[in-house]
Amino acid sequence: MVRWQPGTRERLQAVALQRFASHGYDQTTVAEIAAAAEVTERTFFRHFPDKAEVLFAGQDGFLAMFTDPIVAAPEGTPPFDLVRLALDASAAFFPEERRAWSRARQEIIDGNAALGERELGKLATLKARLGEVLRGRAVPEPVATMAAETAVTVFHLSFARWIAADEDRPFAEIAHERVDALTNLVHPAR
Repeated sequence: MVRWQPGTRERLQAVALQRFASHGYDQTTVAEIAAAAEVTERTFFRHFPDKAEVLFAGQDGFLAMFTDPIVAAPEGTPPFDLVRLALDASAAFFPEERRAWSRARQEIIDGNAALGERELGKLATLKARLGEVLRGRAVPEPVATMAAETAVTVFHLSFARWIAADEDRPFAEIAHERVDALTNLVHPAR
C-alpha cells in the first residue's frame, strides 16, 4: 500500500495512485480522486491541472536537483565530475520512504502509452536542460551533450534498478555502482 502523506497535495497523490492501481488510470476520474481524498474537485485543480500531473508534478524540482549542483560546482570542475555531482544530488530525491510510491507510479506509467510518452518527454527535457547548463559552464560540444546524455542514462538505469521488486539498496549506492560501471567501460582497469 502507498504511504499517505499529511498535506492535501500529497494526500491527493496517494489517493490517485491507489485508485489508478485498483481501477485503472483511464477509468479513474478527478471527481473520484477528490471524493476519496475528502476534498472538492476545485481543491484538486488548485493542486494539479489534470489527473496525469499527479504522476508528474515537481518537474522544476526534478530538474533543479540535477542542475543546481552543476551550477554551484567550482570553476574548472571536469565534465564527468559534474555528472557525478548531479547524480549524487539526485539520491536525495529518492529516499527509502519514496520507493513504494515510485514503484506503483512506474507500474501505472508502464501500463499507459500516453503516460509512457510523457515520462520519456520528462527525461528528454532533463537531457536538454543539463546540456544547456553544461554549455553555460563553457563545456564544449560534443562533450556537453554527451555528458548530459550520460547523466540521464545513468540516472534512468539507476532508477529502474531502485524500483525493481527485488531491490532494497539505497538509490545512491545503485547510482554509484552504475557510474563505476561506466567508468570501467570507458577506462578499464589495466
